[in-house]
Amino acid sequence: MPEAAAVAKIVRQAAKLMRLGLGRQGNIQPVDADEILVGGDLHGHTPNFKRLVQLADLVDNPRRHLVLQEFVHGPGRYSNGGDSSHQVLDLACALKCKHPHQVHLLPGNHELSELTGRSIAKSGVELNDLFAMGLRHQYGNGADEVYEAYHDLFRSMPLAVRTPNRILCIHTTPSAKSLDTFNMDVLQKFGPVMEEADRGGSLYAVLWDRDLSEETSRRFAELMDVDWLVTGHIPLEGGFEFPNPRRVIVDSCGEPAGYALLPASRPISADVFAASLHHLPLG
Repeated sequence: MPEAAAVAKIVRQAAKLMRLGLGRQGNIQPVDADEILVGGDLHGHTPNFKRLVQLADLVDNPRRHLVLQEFVHGPGRYSNGGDSSHQVLDLACALKCKHPHQVHLLPGNHELSELTGRSIAKSGVELNDLFAMGLRHQYGNGADEVYEAYHDLFRSMPLAVRTPNRILCIHTTPSAKSLDTFNMDVLQKFGPVMEEADRGGSLYAVLWDRDLSEETSRRFAELMDVDWLVTGHIPLEGGFEFPNPRRVIVDSCGEPAGYALLPASRPISADVFAASLHHLPLG
C-alpha cells in the first residue's frame, strides 16, 4: 500500500508549482513553448496517460509542453468496488514535479464536483462515493490526508493554458446563454471563484457547458483575445472532433484516443489547426 504522506507531499508540491507557474495570470497559464501536445479527458485511463507522456518526450523536446485534463472518475475498480482513477492523478502530479515548466494540468467538471461535494451519478452510481472508496482502499487511514491534498491541487490548477500564437486550451467553453452574463473574474482572478461554481455560474460554464456552435466559439475566442480553442469534455467515439473552424475537441479516455499537437510560437492557418488532431498509437 503506497504511503499516504509521501503521495500527499508530491500532490501538494505539484499544487505549489502550479500556483507559481511562470507568468501566471489569474487562472490562465501562459506558456513559452514552440509546440503543445494537448490530451483530452483521461478519467483514470493510465495506459493512455503513459502513451501521451511517451509521445510528448519532454526530455528530448524541451520546447514542447504537455497539457493534460480531467483525471478523476473512471471505470477502473479495486476489489472493494472503489474507483482507481486517482492513480492517474498521482502520476500526473509526479510528472508535474519532474517537468514543472512543461507540464500543465487542467481541471474538468469532475474535479469541480469533488471540490464542491456536488455528486455526479452515472448509471445510478455515485462517482464521488466510488472515488472515496478507492482512496480508502489504496491509502487506508491516510486517505483523508491524500484527499485534502487533492483539494489543494484542484484549487491551484489553472483553468486555461494560452500560447503565444493565440491558442487557448480549456476544458470547455461557455454556452451562448452563459456568455451573456459571463464573469471574467473566474479567469482573471487566481483560484476558483466558488460563488460561480453552481449551475448558471461562470466557473460552472467553463467546466460543464456544451455549446459547439461556431458563433459561440467565435464570441468566446474574441472575449479571450485568441484565435483557436482546444477543448475536451465531450465524449467522442473517434477520439477527436473538429466541430467548427475555431475549435477542436480531444478525448483521451477511450480507444481510439485523441490528442492535438500544435505549433505554439508561430502563427498558424486554419489548415494547420484542423490537421493538429491525431490518434494515440496503441501498444
